[in-house]
Amino acid sequence: MNRSFYNFFILLLLLIPMSACSSPVPESCTQAIVGITESWDSSHVSLSLVEKDATGKWRRVLGPIPGRLGRNGSAWGLGLHKAPSGAYRKREGDGRSPAGIYALGGLWVTNETPVRHDPAIPYVRVGPADLWVTDPAYPKLYNQHMRLDHPARTPWELKEQMRQTDYPHSIKMLVHHNTVQSVGKPNVGGGSSIFFHIWRRDGAAATAGCTSMEEQNLRAFIARLRARKKPVYILLPRSEYARYRTAWKLP
Repeated sequence: MNRSFYNFFILLLLLIPMSACSSPVPESCTQAIVGITESWDSSHVSLSLVEKDATGKWRRVLGPIPGRLGRNGSAWGLGLHKAPSGAYRKREGDGRSPAGIYALGGLWVTNETPVRHDPAIPYVRVGPADLWVTDPAYPKLYNQHMRLDHPARTPWELKEQMRQTDYPHSIKMLVHHNTVQSVGKPNVGGGSSIFFHIWRRDGAAATAGCTSMEEQNLRAFIARLRARKKPVYILLPRSEYARYRTAWKLP
């Protein structure tokens, strides 16, 4: 090989962004919920469940169905992906859902009707002692589940208490945005308590940052998920999905 061409080739390799060299979707992942919006500022999302078949091809198995996001749309969050340098990042209380790629966590339920699910997926029956810490003043507890040895009673405990009587929150599935499991050390103030849950007012209302959908659709998605397939949530505006689809090997 000509030496000048060799040097030029090596330079090109060094200039290729890391995001173009590897996919943030784990090789072991064969199941994904894909959410596509029309813009960063849209709170409306189209959701599909896709699975990889024996040939390695992704196929849609459920959806597309409508869902709602944060009232102000979405913004890059902290998960399996690497957000573009200088991009706006989700913050606590900004009313945006975290865009990117995230592992899915367990189920958190108060609903009286049993939720059909893979037994290998963690399932928590939420009670009055269960908190989810969203207060940045407690960095060591931020964006984590906490179970007290007594029912929540102080003003702070009641503020952080997982919702007991709010029907849209009676079935929740955790999205690992900015959690210990996803980033090791959560970015305090970077956004917390992100779940899938039942939508409000038949979809007429946006969320504070979660992803919501009709109850029967949420139940259908959960019933199909399998822990062994390492499911992820991919949420991106359509333009960003097209930009990263090849480099990130998206469905």
